[in-house]
Amino acid sequence: MGDKGFNSKFKGDGVIWIIFFFLCIISVIEVYSSSSGLTYKTDNYWAPVVKHCSLIIVGIVFMIATLNIKCKYFKLVTPFALLLSIILLIAVLFASKTNGASRWLEICGIPFQPSELAKGALILAEAQILSAMQTEKGADPRAFTYILIVSACIIPLIFVENFSTAFLLALVVFIMMFIGRVPLKQLGRLMGIVILTGVIAVSAIWMIGDDESLDKNKEGVKTEYVAQGEVKEKSKLEKILHRSSTWKSRIKKFLNSEKVAPEDYDLDKDAQVAHANIAIVSSNIVGQMPGNSVERDFLSQAFSDFIYAIIIEELGILGALAVCMAYIILLFRTAIIANRCANTFPALLVMGFALLLVTQAMFNMAVAVGLAPVTGQPLPLISKGGTSTIVNCVYIGVILSVSHSAKKKDEVGKEQLTSRQPVTA
Repeated sequence: MGDKGFNSKFKGDGVIWIIFFFLCIISVIEVYSSSSGLTYKTDNYWAPVVKHCSLIIVGIVFMIATLNIKCKYFKLVTPFALLLSIILLIAVLFASKTNGASRWLEICGIPFQPSELAKGALILAEAQILSAMQTEKGADPRAFTYILIVSACIIPLIFVENFSTAFLLALVVFIMMFIGRVPLKQLGRLMGIVILTGVIAVSAIWMIGDDESLDKNKEGVKTEYVAQGEVKEKSKLEKILHRSSTWKSRIKKFLNSEKVAPEDYDLDKDAQVAHANIAIVSSNIVGQMPGNSVERDFLSQAFSDFIYAIIIEELGILGALAVCMAYIILLFRTAIIANRCANTFPALLVMGFALLLVTQAMFNMAVAVGLAPVTGQPLPLISKGGTSTIVNCVYIGVILSVSHSAKKKDEVGKEQLTSRQPVTA
């Protein structure tokens, strides 16, 4: 009876469950190890990891609740999720800034990141549009237009405060259109427009963004300096793209190929990249072992944006490869689940959520090892977080729900075969 009750709750694909729990175990170990900066501030060694474990437990509760919902019911929440996402994304633009960006709202004292909800809502909408407009020759050309309209209501609002999240979401939307058999001519035109827009956007960032550095005074308050020593009046475009200086600085640092001697390197000027590199170099095949990281005490956001560098330092190359492979296996396993689905909607839905998780993970790891510019993207299911931890668990819950409840191709084949058999007396 007990086993039956357990199986009735923990449904779905076993491989996805294994990957999820593996990433959760890595998360607890590495967040505990890399939160030394937070423990110093709070004077409580256990507080950060206890809070993180609590969020994981809450996420698992949401995940189990989600996987027990039949996939056909996910369509019902789409219009409400879209409307709520747009309202919250507009509201967050007027919220107080954290680290120079408005990305969080507080609901009943709980920090909430509307972009996390918006990403899921957009994937839900796109999966419905593509599934509803499939023909024998592929997606109806009108589906492309509808997807662009929905995307235009979400992505630009995210872009204003979080360029990297908007970019990754747009990439997933494009990949889903390709998987959903949108005509290649339309995708080709979109690529051309995106490249042209990208060139214009980078040019605008280069013109608007300041070259002056953002220094910190003794109280830790950021103060911007201009060449003449005066604070210049910002235009409306500069106010909208107020993070252009940050984006410009990150792009310039990433593209700077000038070699600097170790003794001449300024650790204070580019501390995150420097200490991440030191963490990686100081590792070996098996690493320093969990809890023995040195760079966690110097690396800003070691428990979030740069946790993969700490994983490399402590677990070595083998541990880092294991984590990377877990995300790749997650994507391939989800593709197998999608391929088994008899209907288009659940197949596209799980691929969309898997792509959200894996593209963000790959980008985070690329940043940690110096293959991409520094951004604020956490490592899904591993980094210490609030909203993102719970929402990512919900994404896994959707994948498990589809693997359990969606109608399979072989089931449809058996039903058709049974219906064709003659009835004998």
